[in-house]
Amino acid sequence: MKIEYSKRFVKEFKKCSPKVKQTFIKKLELFSTDKNHPLLNNHKLSGKLKDYRSINVDGDFRAIFQEFNNGQTIYFVMIGSHSQLYS
Repeated sequence: MKIEYSKRFVKEFKKCSPKVKQTFIKKLELFSTDKNHPLLNNHKLSGKLKDYRSINVDGDFRAIFQEFNNGQTIYFVMIGSHSQLYS
């Protein structure tokens, strides 16, 4: 599996607290071995974000991504709190 990040994701990630950054890295390791692990709550989004999926990072934080090549390429586009991403 190939994982890529948008410029927006990188910018938002830099603003996250050290705890959120560390938790995302751990969740990414879990995601790499099992995309559907219950702790990730990997789910399809609806509305304006209907072409995207989301995983839980830490408490209120989510990472939004798209899958390409039958899930072989994962492109993370946004990270932030629920209210930042879905408002």
